[in-house]
Parts: sequence; C-alpha cells; structure tokens
Amino acid sequence: MKQLIIITGLSGSGKSIALNALEDSGYYCIDNLPATILPQIAEHLQSENNFYAPNYDRVAISIDSRSAAIETLPVHIEQLKLQNISTQLLFLTSDVETLVKRFSETRRKHPLSQNNMTLAESIAVERELLSSLAKLGHVIDTSHINANKLRSWIKDVVSCDNSGLTLLFTSFGFKHGIPRDADFVFDIRCLPNPHYDAKLRDLSGLDTEVHLFLEGQTNVQEMLNDIKQYLDKWLPCFIADNRSYLTVAIGCTGGQHRSVYFVAQLSQYFMTQQKVLTRHRELK
Repeated sequence: MKQLIIITGLSGSGKSIALNALEDSGYYCIDNLPATILPQIAEHLQSENNFYAPNYDRVAISIDSRSAAIETLPVHIEQLKLQNISTQLLFLTSDVETLVKRFSETRRKHPLSQNNMTLAESIAVERELLSSLAKLGHVIDTSHINANKLRSWIKDVVSCDNSGLTLLFTSFGFKHGIPRDADFVFDIRCLPNPHYDAKLRDLSGLDTEVHLFLEGQTNVQEMLNDIKQYLDKWLPCFIADNRSYLTVAIGCTGGQHRSVYFVAQLSQYFMTQQKVLTRHRELK
C-alpha cells in the first residue's frame, strides 16, 4: 500500500525539522505543497509507470497556512483513503511564548503577519485558521522539546502501524507546562517525591533505585492501578470511535522521577493489548 504523510501545523512549530526527519527515513518529501494539488499527487502515487519508484511508495508533504484552499484538506484526505492510500496527518503545535521566542531568535517574519498585527496576534490568527485540521490526525506539541527529540518522535510515530488506535504515554513536569497534545492528563504530584532523597535526586524514573523506592509506596501503587483501571474501562470507547491516537500525559513536578516511572509501568502493562508509544518530555 502506498503511504502518504501530511505535515501541517503552526509556523515555527518544527514542520521543516519533521519533514527532514522523514526524508532521512527514506520518504520522498515535498515542502509547502498547495492543498489543491493533492489529487494530482494521489494520481501519481497510483501510477504503475512511476519515474520516482520505489521512493514514491512513501511520500511526505508539508502544507502550511498559506496553502491555497487549505480548508479543502479534510475532503482530500478522505478521498485519498478511499483510493487505498494510507494517509496520516501530523499536526505540529506550540505555545505562543515558545513561537514568539523562535521567531525572535531567527528574525523571520510570520507568514500571516500584517502591518497592523503583532507577532502574537498573527500566531493567534493562524491557530484559529488551522484549528479544524488538528482533529484529523496526531497532534505533537513541540513547546518544550529540542530538534533532536522532535526528529526521534516523528520517526517513532511513522514507524508505528497506523491502522487502529495507538496509545501514547508521555511524562512531563508541571513546572514546564502541560502538553497541548494530551487527551488525558493525570496529576501525580501528591505522591512521594524521590527528588528529596539525595541518593535518588540525580536519577530518573527509568533507574532501578527509583523503581524500588516508588514500588514500596502504597499510595503510588494504588494510583497506578486506578489509572490502569480507568484506561481499561474507557479504551474500548475510543477504539470504537475510530481514533488513531490517544495521548495520556502523566505529570509530576519536574518530569524526572514519578511521571517517568508511571509511563514506563503503564506502557509495559498496555503493550500486550494495544500499540503503544512512550515519550519522556523532560528527560535529555
């Protein structure tokens, strides 16, 4: 089956980085394609006499807010799927503070900016313009991650079978903000914190010593079981709703110990019954 990845989202959120990551993974990449040309791309993908074969078996396209008739993108995506082309949309977003900082550092002009608009206002206009597209695929919040981590996440997402639902667990620290791409957020800051143990402070929730500490806390195990039971109960509803991704964010204070441990445990538990991806936003 032919595979098409569509990358869209806010300017400054990392679309170019994502497209380069896919090119490194063997995709034929097209940057800033008008949405109106998607039908022609689909026709070319279906062609047996393809000059670019075999690379055209996997194609990645970047479409931004300046694209002609971008509001027609949902219709084109449905048509592509009907033509037996595996189509996946990745929507990149970020908080306004991070986007303003990125534009200031690069001294680039926002593509929707006008003389009477501030940068923050241009970002708000673009977010509203693209809001309906975020519902069509997998949302990735790039606010607090560097380019290398984004490349890794992109490769993980596209390497996963996109038929059916993929359960994505992400750990984070509340002091760095809540992930914008989360469907569920569980706050576990009330649990005992390994940070206050000098021997554990510089470790992470992936280390055995931290595991042993948290496994010995009754309320930690009770909350972990409660989250497992909640997801066990409601996952079938999301699967029946034909969701492609369900992102569960687990947050502690700094995103180093408790949330990382929970994500590791939840991933191990659910991977026997579901496709699972894991992310640790604050870990280097």
